Amino acid sequence: MLKVDNLVKDFATGFLRKKVRVLKGVSFSVNKGEIFGFVGPNGAGKTTTFKAVLGFVPITDGSVELMGKPLGDVDVKKHVGYLPENPYFYDYLTGEELLRYMGQLHGLNGKGLSAKIDELLEKVKMSHARKVQLRKYSKGMLQRVGVAQALINDPDFLILDEPMTGLDPIGQREIKDLILEEKKKGKTILLSSHMLSDVEALCDRVGVIMSGRVVKTGELGKLLEEIHTDYEMLLKYVDERIISNLSDLKISVEKRAGFLVLRFDEDIKERIFQVVSDSGADIVSLHPLRKSLEGLFVEEAKKDIHIES
Repeated sequence: MLKVDNLVKDFATGFLRKKVRVLKGVSFSVNKGEIFGFVGPNGAGKTTTFKAVLGFVPITDGSVELMGKPLGDVDVKKHVGYLPENPYFYDYLTGEELLRYMGQLHGLNGKGLSAKIDELLEKVKMSHARKVQLRKYSKGMLQRVGVAQALINDPDFLILDEPMTGLDPIGQREIKDLILEEKKKGKTILLSSHMLSDVEALCDRVGVIMSGRVVKTGELGKLLEEIHTDYEMLLKYVDERIISNLSDLKISVEKRAGFLVLRFDEDIKERIFQVVSDSGADIVSLHPLRKSLEGLFVEEAKKDIHIES
């Protein structure tokens, strides 16, 4: 559905128009019918990548193919929906007027458009505010109507830049359900989010971008296999000298409700077992801490900091 190959984007900044490279050879693909999560820290290049894919900013080098067509194909744009990270809408339009305006831009009109507006306002729980001007909307309300406008043309490919921003927990749950509903219809979705737990819950595959480079891409389960697992061990009947015997290891020690809790990396698991066995302490429990996208994200961020320094 989308193929981005060695995408480069330079911006000219300052009085001397010095070139700054924001995207440094970004490559990834999104398959038809999947939800692809694009994650990275602020300033990594997520939004710039989305804008390049949509043709909002000219690219410096590389190529983009959307639905098998080269960048800028007008017919393809008819089948794309987009929610910007910080959407700006005309303040004096009502929610209903905004959706009608967006629908008309896509060539929709008449009873069909009116029915679509009613359907989407109901989906995003904004029917009650359809006649209210957008300048009176809260951030969460604007986000909801922003999702609705991205769906007004019933797009085959949906790009959502931080769709959960500004929403309360109920709103986040409702928008996640809506995204999954669109996937069930066969739609392809590319989204970014700083809420990594949401990315884990929604996405079939993920791409991690750091400092303008995609450093990881693939199925989340396979990517998580690449990171180390931390373990938590609960001990009782502990000789306090065990702490000094563990002092040369990278380990966290915590006293909790009469127990001693050790947290450590899998690389030193055997050494921990040996020290605990020699101390005569009883192991109450030992379990791996859950691998997560957050753990992968943090590991890649640490690598990126090292490279940049």
